[in-house]
Amino acid sequence: MVQVGIAEIRDNLAEALNKVAYAGERVILARRGKGVAALVSMEDLELLEKMEDEADLKAAKKARKEKGSVPLAAIKARLGMK
Repeated sequence: MVQVGIAEIRDNLAEALNKVAYAGERVILARRGKGVAALVSMEDLELLEKMEDEADLKAAKKARKEKGSVPLAAIKARLGMK
């Protein structure tokens, strides 16, 4: 991974985007030497989002198993719906 300062990225954004899009590199954007954001390829972003979705689904299934579910009729009654 390459780390680039915020001031430097202003002058070299096109180059950084090319590295990310075509060379598969990840670029860390740094402020005062500390990483604050990253440029990643769309492929990497989609993979990250898929992993997050899978983790959320796993957590939801675990919570449902541990706590049980609430019938739709009970939810409607609580909300004053028919």
